[in-house]
Amino acid sequence: MSELFLNPAILMMAAGLVALVLPKRALGVWAVAVPVATLGLLISLPEGEAGRLSVFGMELVTRRIDGLSFVWSVIFHIAAILAGLYAWHVQDRVQQVAALIYAGAAIGAVLAGDLLTLFLYWELTALSSVLLIWASRNATATKVGFRYLIIQVISGLLLMAGALVMYREQGSVAFGHLGLNDLAGWLIFVAFGIKCAFPFLHNWLQDAYPHATPTGTVVLSAFTTKLAVYSLARGYAGEDILITIGAIMTAFPIFFAVIENDLRRVLSYSLNNQLGFMVVGVGVGTELAINGAAAHAFAHILYKALLFMSMGAVLYRVGTVKASELGGLYKSMPITTVFCIIGAMSISAFPLFSGFVTKSMILSAVGYEGHWIVWTVLLFASAGVLDHSGIKVPFFTFFFHDAGHRVKEAPWNMLLAMGITAFLCIGIGVYPDPLYAILPFPVDYHSYTAAHIITQLQLLMFAALAFAVLMRKGWYPEEIKSTNLDFDWVYRKLLPKATGGLLNAMWTADAAVRRVALRGLDGLLARVGESHGPGGVFSRNLSTGTLVAWISVLLALYLLLSFFWPA
Repeated sequence: MSELFLNPAILMMAAGLVALVLPKRALGVWAVAVPVATLGLLISLPEGEAGRLSVFGMELVTRRIDGLSFVWSVIFHIAAILAGLYAWHVQDRVQQVAALIYAGAAIGAVLAGDLLTLFLYWELTALSSVLLIWASRNATATKVGFRYLIIQVISGLLLMAGALVMYREQGSVAFGHLGLNDLAGWLIFVAFGIKCAFPFLHNWLQDAYPHATPTGTVVLSAFTTKLAVYSLARGYAGEDILITIGAIMTAFPIFFAVIENDLRRVLSYSLNNQLGFMVVGVGVGTELAINGAAAHAFAHILYKALLFMSMGAVLYRVGTVKASELGGLYKSMPITTVFCIIGAMSISAFPLFSGFVTKSMILSAVGYEGHWIVWTVLLFASAGVLDHSGIKVPFFTFFFHDAGHRVKEAPWNMLLAMGITAFLCIGIGVYPDPLYAILPFPVDYHSYTAAHIITQLQLLMFAALAFAVLMRKGWYPEEIKSTNLDFDWVYRKLLPKATGGLLNAMWTADAAVRRVALRGLDGLLARVGESHGPGGVFSRNLSTGTLVAWISVLLALYLLLSFFWPA
């Protein structure tokens, strides 16, 4: 039983509940100290499976530490520490409690060795993370939170359905390689795909994240989607369909990000784009590709958090992250500007920044396996990342036209969190060996080759040149107040209208049928009234003679039938 509770996830979630009764002034310290302590516990634990339970004949494994789960658990802890530091000034108990439980649930899901345990943590991530959206405390955030929660719960229900089908067919709920060979595999695959924001299943991400609190978005960006990538790597490594899905994921968000005005929504599309690289790596499935997916998830959590941190600081000080309302903030927030640029260079995979040493592993793995069309798509997507996250976000926020905002620099704790994250982004880029050392498979890969450096610099410089030409010519989409329509238009606008039209047609048809039926019934009742009502033929008083005559006729018919009817 002690092994069951010697679990970083359970301890972190328990600490989240303890935060319910802590003084508000202690919440910031608690939010940092708890993940630091549980990270120490994680590092001290041996590899292998522990915390076994038997529930209704199903063998559950609540803690599995191996090469794949360890790297995700480490980066989830680091993300929780940085998010806690970033939100140090927040004395909103809802946010602090939700963040700890959310991070703990994500770590628990990564450490889960069976599908039932995974399901429990899967749903806990949904229930706790939605509070970070509702914490904005406005009508829009409330509606968005409900939409987010419905989609996340649907993902959990599909996961549970797949687990039950698998148990019925195989007598086990072990979480290993699942594949797409049966119904259970497909149900769980779709569940993972929803949380990973697959194409046409992705809009919950762009819908929800920009409506969370400034600190809440940083927390949200770290866990849910990367948990899904881990789950795909655990259950579906080497499935070719993921290569195609991932390639589409890298490409299509670029176009939406370029025309988007809300910069947190731009980063949400960029998040979807970066997930695509990881999904491609999982689909290729070789050791290098899985290492690349894990390394890129590690680096991505950091640089994406850094970008969301910088936008959160701007939102905290200015009150908006609309590109059309920003500009010139480098004068008021110079340190935040530097950190944002570091995040932008990291996501764009500049040499000496983290994205350069992780994304290249995936590109190399794709090339080694001969997927040249996909490799070309990934190159295009890499150039697009520079355009919308590497240049657009810092350029329209801190430079371009001066919107006249004169505000204070971000609070000290925000700056410290951004500074540590920026240091890690550069540190990994300059010296990636410590990251490579904890990857699932032994690493024999060198990112700093002449060919890779020259290719990447050429790609980045030409992409920057394209941005400059478009801006110079006035061809770059203007930053204006607007609402972009994505696939969510189908289920948020088209389907409700189509459903409403169908229901109206049904109600109209129902009313017409009822009118016809009622007219027919009224006519029938009128005819019955004529025959059986007062004065009707069946209501008249008959004489005694007439009655005797009718009785005689009936008796005659009876005798006749009795005579001729066979015995």
